[in-house]
Parts: sequence; structure tokens; C-alpha cells
Amino acid sequence: MTLIELEVGPVAHGGHCVARHEGQVVFVRHALPGERVLARVTDERKGFLRADAVEVLLPSPDRVIPPCPFAGPSACGGCDWQHADPAAQRRLKQQVLTEQLARLAGISATVPVEPLPGGPLGWRTRVQYAVGDDGRPGFHKHRSSEVLPVDRCRIAHPSVQALPVLAASWPPGSSVEAVVSSEGDTAVVPRASRAGGVAAAVPKVRETLGAHTWHLDATAFWQVHPRAAAVFTETVLEMLAPTPSDRVWDLYGGAGVFASVLAPHSGPVTVVESDRRAVSAGQRALREVPNVRFARGDVATVLANPRWRAVDLVVLDPPRSGAGKAVVESIAARSPRAVAYVACDPAAFARDVRTFAERGYGLARMRAFDSFPMTHHFETIGLLLPS
Repeated sequence: MTLIELEVGPVAHGGHCVARHEGQVVFVRHALPGERVLARVTDERKGFLRADAVEVLLPSPDRVIPPCPFAGPSACGGCDWQHADPAAQRRLKQQVLTEQLARLAGISATVPVEPLPGGPLGWRTRVQYAVGDDGRPGFHKHRSSEVLPVDRCRIAHPSVQALPVLAASWPPGSSVEAVVSSEGDTAVVPRASRAGGVAAAVPKVRETLGAHTWHLDATAFWQVHPRAAAVFTETVLEMLAPTPSDRVWDLYGGAGVFASVLAPHSGPVTVVESDRRAVSAGQRALREVPNVRFARGDVATVLANPRWRAVDLVVLDPPRSGAGKAVVESIAARSPRAVAYVACDPAAFARDVRTFAERGYGLARMRAFDSFPMTHHFETIGLLLPS
């Protein structure tokens, strides 16, 4: 592949920085703003290039030696920012959030990306390993189907690292998920290979928040950072400040984690979730909370029903793609007094914030959390109020 010398510009969403070469935009990984690097072009597209920095000619003061030997060009694609000091990683994420809000929502807003307790390594409680054609587990290289065998994952929770996954041989082309729960339950769950076959039964694990315990499939959704569920629910509770008369919707509510924290302070809470297993788990876990009920169904479809009228507070926790125009407009049409938006993608968040603004709701407050250290991902929680 072609080698080019680049003056690295600002960070962009997705774990890379932006540079230019002979007038062409280059999205370069493994670099930092302000650096001069020698980069290997990995992909040529109409209008832009992708590249990996393979030699740093002028380093940033924020550059550090990656704690993992598998981080870097042509290596594991999971961690985007191991070559940056952890505080610098959070500043980069802050810049991404600021840029996305300005470009997609027309809002000038900057908030710090806050660290969660526990440090930048050993936090990930759910890790999915890919299995190569030789039966060895590891991780995919960036934008590649090639599997890189590893000795261990440095961002994985110690209990995940201790599970007997990497020393074993698995069916080629399959995957293996390793899990540790908040209660210390562990599980190793093989997934079927490309050739098919019968998937192994999925064990249950216990997840606890406050006074409630959920019995979930080990592969079910739960926040992967050990402190994320508590911090996010506390933030939403503080932002919405519910009263006993408030009617609450918990949209894309999963097994009712946010509902469990809001219910003691509010009136009726309705959790809307499409996943049958999540609804069943939530109903079991919260069966003694009388003001929580579950409505199983697609959020957009449920809200299109005119019977869904009265609401005072909304928790909106959509998938990475965002809530979308139809859902945002359905919420705004009900005139809740506040919406807490929990976002795992800053671009989707910014697009939905713009739609809320078009429907009379402004972004009043915002917090951001580095719940995925060493990667480009982070979480944003915004409070939207009638303008």
C-alpha cells in the first residue's frame, strides 16, 4: 500500500483524525491531532482515503506507549485510543461531541467527558471473541475479517480474562462470548460457526442494581462498564426530578433498569421494549414494584397508537442508530415536561436533538461519560425541556 506523509488535523467521530494529502481528505487512525506521521493508505474511496499511521515523525505530548501489545496498525481493531493518555482520550471525545452538536444540531455546547471509577483498563464485563480458521480465538483487525490471536484483552474485566477461552480451541468461524455479571456470575457462551450447527444453551447470570436483581441470559444487554448502570440511572433521576404525580415512559427500556430507579419517586412508569426476553426478565425482577408495567412492542409502533396520550416525563434510551424522527415527533406531540435522552452515539444524539428543537424542545443540560475507555465510544445524557 502507498505511504504518505501527513500533518494530522482534528479528531473525527469514529476513532480517527482528519488530514489532507494533495487536496484529498484522509481519515487516519493511530494518530493524534497536531502530529506529523507517515501513514499507510488502507482504502481508497471516491473523495477520501483511509490510512494507518505507521511511523510518528513528530509526536503529540498526549502520545503514550499503548498498554496492550496488540494495539496499533494491522493489529486488534477494538481499541482506538490506546496511544493517547487517558485524559487526552476524554478531551478527544469531548471535541467529537462538540463538533457533532454544532454540525448536525446547530448547537454550540461543550461539556467534559467524565471518567467512571475504576481506571481505563480491566473494565469490560462482556467480551466477544472471534475464532479464526485455525480454531484460535482472538479479535478482528480493523475493517477486516482476519482474526488476530491474543494472549489476553487488557480492557477486559479480570474475571473475564480468567475464563478458559483463549487457551482453548473452538470451531473455526464461530465466536465465543465471555461474561462476568455485577454479582460475580461468569459464563462462556459459544456461538454457532458459519457452517451452522446447534448453538449452546445460554446460561443465566444475575445483575443487581439497588434493591433489584435481574436473572438474564448471559448474552442479554447490560451495561459493560461495572459502574455505568448506577451512574446513568442516578444522572437520569437527578435530571428528571420526578414527583409522585408524574407519569413516566421508559422507552427502549430493556428490562426496566431506569424504571426501577424512577418508580420510587414517581407515579406510574411504563416500560416500552420490543425484546420478549428483556420484558420477561424485567417483569420478574420488578414484580413487587406496583407502579411499573411493561408494554412489549416496537417503540415507534406503540407511540403511533393515539391511546398513548398522557405522559409527564420520558426516558429515551435508543439503540446506536438513534430514536429517529417519527419517535421524537411522537414524544414531542405528547408535551412531556422533560425528556432524558441517553445516547451511545453522538451523531445520532445530535440528529435527534435537532428534531426535538424543531418540535419545541431545547437541550437544557448535558453530561458525558467515558464508559468505554481506550475506544472512541462514550455515553451522553441530555435533558430536553420545552423551549
